[in-house]
Amino acid sequence: MALNYEVVGSDMQMLIVKLAQGETVIAEAGVMNYMTNGVTFTVKTSDGSKSSFGIVGNLLRAGKRALAKESFFLTHFTNTTSKPQEVAFSAPYPGKIVPVNLSKDTLNGVLICQKDAFLCAQYGTRIDITFTKRFGVGLFGGEGFVLEKLSGDGMVFIHACGTIIEKELHNETLTVDAGCIVGFEESIDYSIKPIGSLKSVMFGGEGMFFATLSGSGRVYLQSLPFSRLADRIIAAIPDKED
Repeated sequence: MALNYEVVGSDMQMLIVKLAQGETVIAEAGVMNYMTNGVTFTVKTSDGSKSSFGIVGNLLRAGKRALAKESFFLTHFTNTTSKPQEVAFSAPYPGKIVPVNLSKDTLNGVLICQKDAFLCAQYGTRIDITFTKRFGVGLFGGEGFVLEKLSGDGMVFIHACGTIIEKELHNETLTVDAGCIVGFEESIDYSIKPIGSLKSVMFGGEGMFFATLSGSGRVYLQSLPFSRLADRIIAAIPDKED
């Protein structure tokens, strides 16, 4: 079933989902903005996707999310009436919300994205974590070893700070500040490389390493990593006088 939704706003966007009778969306904890009277919500460890290990499999995925400092629980919002109902979600910081159709916009229905990028998705979407394949990426890649893995055949919604752009790579390599990566298809290889000479490291202001995204597929990039915004805010706070 196609999901009926609307993204409203410019820099502080809201996602409004219009649920048909019996329809459910799952969301990260704490992102609900409002819901109409016919919507009920329950908190579960399960994302609603089928697991060959049943309850144990759901608990294992929830446990992995918790170890990655993600929410152990997911919230399920369901229309329990015969009339269309609404539930709205918003991100915790200024930025953009990006709709991704896993069945059309990704290879094999899989999207890899940065931690905290997941906002909500159609019921049955598998919410999991994955680990970077190379030690160097985890050590210097900016997001650690853990990334989110969203899989299925429905709509998912990710969010990030600033403006988000989508690029299509065709057997190409893109060099990126690691903090600017929002997500990419499973066909994309994620690695890092040294920034260059010692002079570049000391005076370039870009750190010691860049991330590289190689292959063919979609990638999503953000203009302003939240960590960079937070650093500027902290630096602007005046010191308290004794």
